[in-house]
Amino acid sequence: MTETITPDAALEAARDTLQSVFAPWINALHLEVLSADVSGADFRLPENRDLAHVGGVICGQATASAADTCAVAALAAANGRFRVCTTVDMTTHFMRPLKPGPVEIRVDILSNGRRMAYLRVEMRAQGDTRIAFTATGAYAYLDG
Repeated sequence: MTETITPDAALEAARDTLQSVFAPWINALHLEVLSADVSGADFRLPENRDLAHVGGVICGQATASAADTCAVAALAAANGRFRVCTTVDMTTHFMRPLKPGPVEIRVDILSNGRRMAYLRVEMRAQGDTRIAFTATGAYAYLDG
């Protein structure tokens, strides 16, 4: 049985997931869902100078956490609801520094099966065409 997920339902599932699933320190990132469908989602990490380290750029821990969080929300969008899952693997590449300011995040779902999902995340400074961060991830569904 294949259920069709509308873009509106996908967007609602991603927003609900961001608001209800994660720890308070993740919620403090204030991630925003801009669009979502079964193939992926677009997010925004708003400017937050508290995410910068002594070098004046957004720290890798913040971008990796945002990538993992957006990945789970994108999977919820693709499924039309949050499914309990866990990160099996995430490989990150920091290609250029991100200065404090809004960050555009794109999650592309590469495969979304019954037990596993695979995806790619890209981040860039808002308005910049150059990719600053990429991640690929594998997620295991724990709900059956």
